[in-house]
Amino acid sequence: MAEAFLAVIIGLPMTLLVTALAFTTGAILGFPIMLGMRSRFVVVRLVIRLMVDIIRAVPPIVWLFLIYFGVQIGSIRLDSLTAAVIGLGLIASAYLAEVYRGGYSTLPKGQTEASLALGLTPTTTFLRIQTPQAIRTVLPSMSTFLLALVKDSSIASTIGVMDLVFRASQFARQNPDIPGIAPFLVAAAVYLIISIPIAIFARRLDAKLKGAG
Repeated sequence: MAEAFLAVIIGLPMTLLVTALAFTTGAILGFPIMLGMRSRFVVVRLVIRLMVDIIRAVPPIVWLFLIYFGVQIGSIRLDSLTAAVIGLGLIASAYLAEVYRGGYSTLPKGQTEASLALGLTPTTTFLRIQTPQAIRTVLPSMSTFLLALVKDSSIASTIGVMDLVFRASQFARQNPDIPGIAPFLVAAAVYLIISIPIAIFARRLDAKLKGAG
């Protein structure tokens, strides 16, 4: 088991890197997508809505294959890490845009009218009045999504990203004399160690914000 642990654990930095980059990409891109879904122009809303639905409807592993095997710039093809980050980041942006939209939709509509009546511009109202409140509201949902993304990042192993699952699979193939389940038990344990603190943080944050509300 010690050999399996050492072989699998070297994939942990890659798992954390893929998760962090994909979540950051999604958190940034999700904001303009959310703005598109709230646009006053019907065409823009419909186009963005369709785009989000398509991204969410296609399984993540299919997106990764499409990007890894289908995207090519001249004679250069994306490496597995870049394809994984783009694919998972794209999916994260669609889901987080919905999370953001939900956060803004909970704000009282009269708040905007009151701010405008006080002489604040729509931009100032959005950025300085509504956004801080919306961010506070969506933080528990973002934490929950991060938890899911940690686990979903394992599909990056299917295109060759050397994360925990890739290392576990590699060890199982190269060591037929050791039960194949051993490296995957190690990988499962590492995912638990990563996920449990995030889950506890999300629950405590949610309870704290509800208590503050």
